[in-house]
This record gives sequence, C-alpha cells and structure tokens, in this order.
Amino acid sequence: MAKVLTSREESYAQWYNDLVIKADLAENSAVRGCMVIKPYGYAIWEKMQRALDDMFKETGHQNAYFPLFIPKSFFSKEAAHVDGFAKECAVVTHYRLKNDPDGKGVIVDPDAKLEEELIVRPTSETIIWSTYKNWIQSYRDLPLLINQWANVVRWEMRTRLFLRTAEFLWQEGHTAHATKAEAIQETETMLGVYAKFAEEWMAMPVVQGYKSANERFAGALETMTIEALMQDGKALQSGTSHFLGQNFAKAFDVTFANKEGKLEHVWATSWGVSTRLMGALVMAHSDDNGLVLPPKLAPIQVVIVPIYKKAEELERIDEVVNGLVAKLKGLGISVKYDNDDNRKPGWKFAEYELKGVPVRLAIGPRDLENGTFEVARRDNMSKETMPLEGLENKIQALLDDIQASIYKKALDFRTSKTTKVDDYEEFKRLLDEKGGFFLCHWDGTSETEELIKNETKATIRCIPLDAPDEAGQCMVTGQPSNKRVVFARSY
Repeated sequence: MAKVLTSREESYAQWYNDLVIKADLAENSAVRGCMVIKPYGYAIWEKMQRALDDMFKETGHQNAYFPLFIPKSFFSKEAAHVDGFAKECAVVTHYRLKNDPDGKGVIVDPDAKLEEELIVRPTSETIIWSTYKNWIQSYRDLPLLINQWANVVRWEMRTRLFLRTAEFLWQEGHTAHATKAEAIQETETMLGVYAKFAEEWMAMPVVQGYKSANERFAGALETMTIEALMQDGKALQSGTSHFLGQNFAKAFDVTFANKEGKLEHVWATSWGVSTRLMGALVMAHSDDNGLVLPPKLAPIQVVIVPIYKKAEELERIDEVVNGLVAKLKGLGISVKYDNDDNRKPGWKFAEYELKGVPVRLAIGPRDLENGTFEVARRDNMSKETMPLEGLENKIQALLDDIQASIYKKALDFRTSKTTKVDDYEEFKRLLDEKGGFFLCHWDGTSETEELIKNETKATIRCIPLDAPDEAGQCMVTGQPSNKRVVFARSY
C-alpha cells in the first residue's frame, strides 16, 4: 500500500495526523495555524451539516448570518465574556494597504487606521445581541430561535488539524426567551439534539452533563456538554449548550414588553458544534488501516470495483453493475462504480479501505458466471459472497448493521475504560496506566478541581445528568460529596 500510516500503538498523535492527511480529509495551509479542508473531508462535514441543520429546523430554529467583524467596544460590555476570549482575539487595526516606497511590495498604510478596532469573530454573542435589540420589542417577538453557520477565529499557536486551528467552521445557535424556564428548556433541548446526532449519526456514545464553574463558557450561568472518549483514553468535548441568563440582554439592553406591558430583559442561550467533530469521528472509530466511517456520514457508502483482463469482460460487468447501481441509488444509498482502468484493483481496495468506505463490492468473470458479488465490510474487515438477486436490500441492511456495530464497539470500549475511583493516589496511577473516564467524588470547590488539574492534567469533563445520588467523600480532601463526576485527560 502506497499510503502507509504510523500505527496507533507507536504514536497515536502521528497516526491521527497521518490519517487526516493521507485519507485526503485536510492539510495544513500556507497560513500558519489554519487548514485546508479537502473535498473528501468537506463532503463528510456537509453530511454533518445537513443532518444537524434538519434537526435544528425540526425544533423551530431558522438560519441567519451576522458580520465577521465585531467592534471592540462590544466586547467591553460583558466583562466575563471578554476576559474569556481576550487572549484568542485577532484584531483589525487598519483598512488599507499601499505600495512600499522602497519598492518592496505592499505595506500597511499608516494613515488608514480605523477609528475603532474590529475583532475577527471568535464567537458571535456580542454582535448578535446588539442586533436583537432592534428585533425584540414585545413578548410577541419571542422566542427568537436563530442559528448561524459560519467560520470563527481563535488565535492558536499549537495547532492540530480539525481539533485545534486558528480558524474553524461551526454553527452557533443564539436564542432569546421570555422566561428563565423557557431558556433552560432550550439549553437542555439543544444538548439533546447534539447527543442524538453524536450517537445516531456519528455512532459515538457521549456522556451528557453540566460543566463545573471552572469549565463554563465565558459569560454563561450554566454550560451543558456532551463528552466522548477517544481510543487513546482521552476525552473530547463534542458540543456545548449554554444558559446565559440575562447577562447579554442587560449588557446590550435587550428588553421586551410582557403581556402586562411591563419591560423585562430577555433570557438567552447559545449552543454550538464545530469541525472538531471531524477529529472526533476519526479518533473514535478508525484503525491502523485507515478511516472507519459510520455509513450515515460516509460520502461513499458503497464502492464497486470490477476485476477483469479483457475489454469484453468489463462490458459484461458494466451491464450487471449499472443495474445494481440504479437499484442502490433508488434506496438512497450513495454508490461509486470505479471502473477507471488507470489503477489496479488492489490499489483501489487499499485506497477505499484507507478512506473508510463502509461496503466494498468486487465482481470478476467468475462472479458473472455464478451471479454473485464479493461483499467486504470496512468496520470488521470481513468478506462474504452474496447472490446478485436482492443484493440491494441486503446491502441496505448491511449498512444499518455496520452503523449499529460501530456504535456498539465504541460503547463497549468506553465501558471498559470507565472506572470508579475513591483514592486519589490510585486515581493518579490509573490515569497513566489505563486512561479513560474516571467516576470520582469531588467536594465541589474550584480549589480542589484546580489542584487535581495542576497535579494530573485531568479535568472535570462534566457532572453527568444521569449521575445517581451517592453519599461519599472527595478523593482529595475527604469532604462530603453527594454524587460522582467524570474526570479525564482531554484534548
């Protein structure tokens, strides 16, 4: 195989980087810290977008678009928010270039300084809430349920494709409500949407829960999260939903007249997922042979490769395959018939294996005679021979089985890597030896959380929604605790 991957055991980080590049998902760009998402990678992101966008619209949300540039003064209106993003902001200070008098290309025109600097969007709460002030006057204007698909910039010097780049793609929902209860319900609903997408589309089990105060989004009263476990035993935050209270409404004076005619500040939420999900998809399922893609997100669900020596053999194969392709497409299955004669079948098999195509069909002269196809599934590398008759329905069932099997494998892995620990020294030892999710008692203080983070690099990933009440003692301080939280090292 021409495209060799570093094994996960040898170097998980290098394996990931090799796979993203060699499977044609993305590559580093000429702009430091930024990436180019290649067509195959973008096709997966498009399927993610389409599924999520449909789910957003089913819950009553509409798409809009807001400016990339945000006046610096807007960030000064919400103190916690600006403090959370200040170190990551890219700032526009001038609006014009001019030719260098020394003939060395172009320079920034010193006479073209902006009266007020503009921040390149790191997130859109401030620009959106300044807009909502004009859109909301009365309770009749509420709830306002808006989503935006956009790019954002958060200045990063240590980058990794999809997981951490200076510019990335995402969606961000921003909603306004008449009551606190409605806003909290929205926060919970959208977390549920993310969990459903992660589990049913990405085949990636997640833990839903609340972030600790230390880990909350800047400016939020509560942050809810879905946390997934990668194959190297590290957690990946895969989506967040924030209850913002009235902080942004008060900062931008967004009020509405209630049914009694009294002015009140609205209640707010925001929620988002990003192209980081692409990294999660790679790390949750793939192996040393390449990508393993859940069929629901695979750009090509079925590839068919002909094996032949003579042109007349290909003609006969084409006739049979074209009929099958039409039937598969009729069932809504994305299929590629690769009868390009520039590459040998062995090269094609390796290439589609690397790219994670869930099902590969092969047909040669003997299969023609027998009325069969060789059917190979990518997730477990198994092969079997199936008759052409009714094959399209068997393929459809096989894709469903692959989707379910990939999820079960990830869930079984997470179960095997989830450990209850009560002793801090044991916790530190198992972090190094085993990794994964650790269910531990914690005294609820930021000081203890910070101590654990500094000593072990593990953080509280979330306080699970389904965590049962359980009397215990904090593993560090011995102070009382009424439930376990999830600790892990993370990306």
